Amino acid sequence: MLNQKSILETIEMIDKQHLDIRTITMGISLRDCAHPDWKACCDRIYDKICRKAEKLVATGEAIEREFGIPIVNKRISVTPMSMVAESCDTEDFVPFAVTMDRAAKTCGVNFIGGYSALVQKGFTSGDRRLIAAIPQALAETDFVCSSVNVGSTRAGINMDAVALMGQIIKETAERTRDTQGLGCAKLVVFSNAVEDNPFMAGAFHGVGEPECVINVGVSGPGVVHHALRSVKGQPFDVVAETIKKTAFQVTRMGQLVGREASQRLGVPFGIVDLSLAPTPAIGDSVARILEEMGLEVCGTHGTTAALALLNDAVKKGGVMASGHVGGLSGAFIPVSEDEGMIAAALEGTLTIDKLEAMTCVCSVGLDMIAVPGDTTAETISAIIADEAAIGMVNSKTTAVRIIPVPGAKVGDMMEMGGLLGSAPVMPVHPASSADFIARGGRIPAPLQSLKN
Repeated sequence: MLNQKSILETIEMIDKQHLDIRTITMGISLRDCAHPDWKACCDRIYDKICRKAEKLVATGEAIEREFGIPIVNKRISVTPMSMVAESCDTEDFVPFAVTMDRAAKTCGVNFIGGYSALVQKGFTSGDRRLIAAIPQALAETDFVCSSVNVGSTRAGINMDAVALMGQIIKETAERTRDTQGLGCAKLVVFSNAVEDNPFMAGAFHGVGEPECVINVGVSGPGVVHHALRSVKGQPFDVVAETIKKTAFQVTRMGQLVGREASQRLGVPFGIVDLSLAPTPAIGDSVARILEEMGLEVCGTHGTTAALALLNDAVKKGGVMASGHVGGLSGAFIPVSEDEGMIAAALEGTLTIDKLEAMTCVCSVGLDMIAVPGDTTAETISAIIADEAAIGMVNSKTTAVRIIPVPGAKVGDMMEMGGLLGSAPVMPVHPASSADFIARGGRIPAPLQSLKN
């Protein structure tokens, strides 16, 4: 039940603590758009996206004005394109990405996700054609985001796909060399990808989802940071309870916006994804939350424990506030998008090795990390394999969004602007993993996959 105190607290969160609805994402099934003729398939895809999402941006802007709640992004996710285009009589899947991009521009959204393939247990012909097209597709489009799921707790890890994605990431960086490899910022490699994620670059509309759905992503690192200032020096029990109460308030706001958008658009409401997604703005950082708990710098000893507490408390607060919390829900640690992470990386305290340890307890994984341009495809594949193994064994979603910046060396900065921020180029281990990656095959699923 809302009261005056709750309303005033929410207003202060919005005005002074960077609270916002990070995204309203409309998921659209394109399974009925399949057609043997690729041109007819593209026409169907464009028509359906535009028909379903024509009022998405206007509705989001109206809610933003009426409720006074910032809605930063309006986005679309679609059925993994490898499935939709698989029956088409073409080897070239780039036109499908161009069609998605054209539809996104017509609808006025910020991003469209779903140029995706799910290959955790093996490839179909559509998967292979889509993955081969990713570098050119991301070079030719502005708003298309791509993802590939290479592992799961149930299936194990497709190491052939892992090896291939290292090459794809390198080629994507080279094809977008004029923007410092920015295409790689729109490409993520998953283990245990979820079907209802509203956040980019990994959003796609899963096959178990309805015809059309509205999912909301809420973010509030600044709100949590502010709340923890009031319990400085208190025991961790108090810290956890404070985060839970804050997450509860934030989730309620997300559910309110999601249900309102659902009603106005005549589309079912899906989930609220309560993820603490930072921005480069001062005061909107996950790293600063961890430092508020008592760490001198994010990345020092104790960081993983602090992040585990944060992630767990956020989830507990969220599920108390809504029966439909989903997506990824927790804390993101994208280096380039978090001013505290950037500062810690520049200082040398936050390394890729430490980030990998942190991914065991956060929402996703190694996110928005820039590495030297001469990093080999095999090294990138090995980094993906490590993350996929963490996800597989721990039955959680993990991911890698890594940018080998062409021509860059350790210590250089990659400037992306906007929400993507700027990334310090971080060192990778010089020792080779090439023979390991060359083995191929599949790493078997762990024992905990046998739950039946």
